Amino acid sequence: MDREAPFGEVRIPKRILATLLSSLSAGVVPRSGAPYVAIGRQEEIASLVDSLSAVAEGGSAMRLLVGRYGSGKSFLIQLLRGYALDRGFLCADADLSPERRFSGGNGAGLATYRELMKNLASKASPDGGALPMVLSRHFDQLRAELALSGILPEHPSFSLEMQKRILETTLALEGYVGGFDFARVLCEYYLACISDDADRKSACLRWFRGEFSGKTEARHALGFSVSKIIDDDSWYDFIKLWALLSHRLGYSGLVVFIDECVNLYKIANRISRESNYEKLLSIFNDTLQGRAPHLGVILGGTPQFLEDTRRGLFSYEALRSRLSDGRFAELGYRNLSAPVIRLRRLSDNELLALLSRLTVLFSTKEGVQARITPDQMQAFLQNELSRAGADEMITPREIIRDYLTLLSILRDNPSAVFSELVTHLVSREAGYTDGQTQGAEPSISACVTPFDLEL
Repeated sequence: MDREAPFGEVRIPKRILATLLSSLSAGVVPRSGAPYVAIGRQEEIASLVDSLSAVAEGGSAMRLLVGRYGSGKSFLIQLLRGYALDRGFLCADADLSPERRFSGGNGAGLATYRELMKNLASKASPDGGALPMVLSRHFDQLRAELALSGILPEHPSFSLEMQKRILETTLALEGYVGGFDFARVLCEYYLACISDDADRKSACLRWFRGEFSGKTEARHALGFSVSKIIDDDSWYDFIKLWALLSHRLGYSGLVVFIDECVNLYKIANRISRESNYEKLLSIFNDTLQGRAPHLGVILGGTPQFLEDTRRGLFSYEALRSRLSDGRFAELGYRNLSAPVIRLRRLSDNELLALLSRLTVLFSTKEGVQARITPDQMQAFLQNELSRAGADEMITPREIIRDYLTLLSILRDNPSAVFSELVTHLVSREAGYTDGQTQGAEPSISACVTPFDLEL
């Protein structure tokens, strides 16, 4: 049930509101509720939305979001994930780590695929684990189509007609790498649904998730031989098959979100690091050349991961020549249609609008108006921006954490006074006085948010 805010226009379910504020207070990107605090980034969002539209029309896309820690990469990824789910895409997301990479020994690439399959989501199952539901939904659609044509489940020809419909679905997959085995296991899964064989369905799902360590194990579980299993070398080929199948099942396509790509930069071994960059290059080439229909790939990384010529993507010449900004970027202009989107710092007006939005959400959660005025919000933001190096280094994550901490302190300590808290903090950290803040005061009315865009 929605809880209506008496202090603003935001309506948000109570469960999502509590989780959202807890995540933001801890400096963690919320998995749900991101649109409620989405401020700015209109140009970036519009560009990414265009990429999703191309994917829905049968094309493919790959975009790399680049920004410092806390600049909003992961937040933008979650925002776009929610948008894609609402528009009928299947979404799969994973964070890279020392154990999850694009390529590597000890099953690092396969671990990434398994994480993507675990987090596979649809509009009906936005929290992940949607694989059985997606396949069952299509199976139910086939049954309904047969029933409408006059062939009921108890009809003698029902099983044969179902197999024909299943083969029509899988026929388009067999021309791709791994497609024959993928189509055969999918057909076996549907036949297991017809016969209500739980063990066979479970074995097929394990194969789809890449849980078999070898062909022998897969053969014993499935009851037939397969020429391929999903492993470190082939997992990306099966991602492309899932993208094709998603369209055949009635979805707009598949969008894969991979964050924390800086972990590739941290790989100490040069050969292993370049092996990951080679896999990334193959993904880039496939998506930009249209060889991965209905597949979108969104990556998140830091400037160091991209630009370091010793260990970053620019150390790999084939990627550097594809991802570098070009000469016109030196003039200060942005090219939002390029594969790389560099996240700019939010403007002062956008940051002030963000504080206003957080105040409304905090007040709604507590049931009472937060003990802060618009003038105090401006004073808090000026204090944050007056810190040394803030123009380049300050991030939304730091400002959000500080602000929510301030609101909580004012709530839990009735005797606390805003001016005393800020004055004490300023004198302690930077030696500033109230009259030493510089720059024009931000205006909340000058800020445009994504809620004003019709995407």
